[in-house]
Amino acid sequence: MRLLTFCFRNLFRRKIRTALCIIGVALATTFVIAVGSTTMRYTTVIKEMNVLFNGQVMVVSNDTIVIQAIPIGRYTLQESLAEDIKENITEVEKAVPVLFITPIGLGEIIQPVPVNFSMGIPVENWHLIIGPTPLKGGVGHFPTNESSNEVVIGASLADQYNWAVGKEITVNGHRLNVTGVLDTKLALLNRCIVMPLRLAQKIYYSKSKRANIISVKPVQGCSQEELANAIEQQVEYANALTEDERYDMIQPVLAQVEIWNLGIQTVIFIMSLILVMTVTIMSVSERRRDFATLDAMGAPLSYVFRVVLLETSLIGVLGGVLGIAFGSLAALVLASLYTNIPLAQFFPSIFEIVPPLYMLEIFASVVAVCCVGGIIPAINATRMRIAEVLRAEY
Repeated sequence: MRLLTFCFRNLFRRKIRTALCIIGVALATTFVIAVGSTTMRYTTVIKEMNVLFNGQVMVVSNDTIVIQAIPIGRYTLQESLAEDIKENITEVEKAVPVLFITPIGLGEIIQPVPVNFSMGIPVENWHLIIGPTPLKGGVGHFPTNESSNEVVIGASLADQYNWAVGKEITVNGHRLNVTGVLDTKLALLNRCIVMPLRLAQKIYYSKSKRANIISVKPVQGCSQEELANAIEQQVEYANALTEDERYDMIQPVLAQVEIWNLGIQTVIFIMSLILVMTVTIMSVSERRRDFATLDAMGAPLSYVFRVVLLETSLIGVLGGVLGIAFGSLAALVLASLYTNIPLAQFFPSIFEIVPPLYMLEIFASVVAVCCVGGIIPAINATRMRIAEVLRAEY
């Protein structure tokens, strides 16, 4: 405790310089936390999209680009293709046409941003796509009639626009009734309006019986690869994508993002190390007389070494704590700016955007970097020649 008090007193003998150093470390930590956690969050969201079509083959038009579960492009398929696949390919257990729209068109209610979606699914195959997703609080019901104007919505949309069961909303000029709010942690479903397929076709394709995804479930014992090959042989103008193929399409992008994130962290940590090392060298140089006096009084060299390392550790601790606090807030701001979702809506999920384990990893890294930055100054402090220092100082 006495050593800690001694280090604090020495550390703040030059208050402005020490404060600037701590602020520099805090800013570096803020940048790492903000960029790193935001990147990790969006990578996680992209990876979890495949859950919607888990164990199924996704059939799309040849001209459509697929990011996990999201088809990008205006090219669609005839809804009847699902029935043709079911009848002509023996490896198929179930084939479901799905209309997946991004962004959703809600006029002035929601701006067209890439995190909002609309999905049309035949009511009898509702749970084949979204799984056993319950309704929030057990209130409401899933649409049971293809010709109805009933929809269920994601919890994030409901919170943002104060939608609730029984509320009437407008989508592309069509009045829809909310019959339930999805209770799920999947980011995609949280930002989605899910409706009967006929209703989606009416809203987006003027009743044309189109779909941009055919979700195909293989019979037991048939692999996704075998089923995909059979479908592509049968339907020349369509791609049949397995889970692995959908992931492989986005994997190079995710790998580049991870490398970019790692590169940023490395550069920032090196700059922090140089900053701490420079400030510590200046501090040690100014306190040569103090260290020489301690040496002359019989203090072991390890004591001086510990003092310098502890001071740099304190810089790392203070800068790390401030950086994590401000970095977490900055990550929420970035997420809000990117998605057009109000900042207040992200606060309850702060530990999903910035996981506690990630905070701990960055904090430990910052303290470690600051300690490394203090090693060379600490070694220099222990190599001072008492006689020369005392002669020069006194």
